[in-house]
Amino acid sequence: MIEEVDGILLAAHELKVPLAVIRQLAFALDESSTHNQQIRTKIVSVSERAIRQVNDLAKIRRLEDGLFTMEPVAVREVCDAVSYELRQLFQYNSRDLHIKYKNKSKLVIANRDLLCSIVYNFLINAMHYSGDGAKTEMIVNEVWDKTRITVRDYGPALPMDIWREIKKGWMDKPTSIAMRPGSSGLGLYIASSFSRYMNAKIGAVRHKDGTSFYVELITSKQASLF
Repeated sequence: MIEEVDGILLAAHELKVPLAVIRQLAFALDESSTHNQQIRTKIVSVSERAIRQVNDLAKIRRLEDGLFTMEPVAVREVCDAVSYELRQLFQYNSRDLHIKYKNKSKLVIANRDLLCSIVYNFLINAMHYSGDGAKTEMIVNEVWDKTRITVRDYGPALPMDIWREIKKGWMDKPTSIAMRPGSSGLGLYIASSFSRYMNAKIGAVRHKDGTSFYVELITSKQASLF
């Protein structure tokens, strides 16, 4: 398993430089026409998402070193920050993002950086596999003594084999997802690895018209300072 992760890390490192170059070339693209502006926006968006996944892959290898501190984290603040970051991308792709907060406890035990990546990957996944004009729903609520962040998409159904693997609480490696073309399951693998580190659990609910992915975190009993 270590050798496999190291191989992924090496590939990620090799990809990071050309992705950064592509991003810089996009910024140099002439914006004199609407067409060029659209091309530039798309190139920057794709390259930034890819660079982010490369960085997340590097973090997976570093999880063993225990460098990511666990502490009380304001869950709504994390969801707000990630949704704000992706707001323009959702609008550009003609997608609607709706957020509902139903949780009373405001803090969870997590690493903020890793939790942001989990929410980010869930939202990117939902945006990518929902049709034009479709809405993505993010709901934060409480299930027993845990806080659950759920992202509901309206894309193709999640295959049973992937659902069974996620049901155990994590994924061992990126897996190609049938009926969701172009997906290696990389975002779910990243979310799974980070969740496992934080003693959290990811899960999925299959719907006739899409899938809900969620992460359940330990609710902090510490009084909120926010």
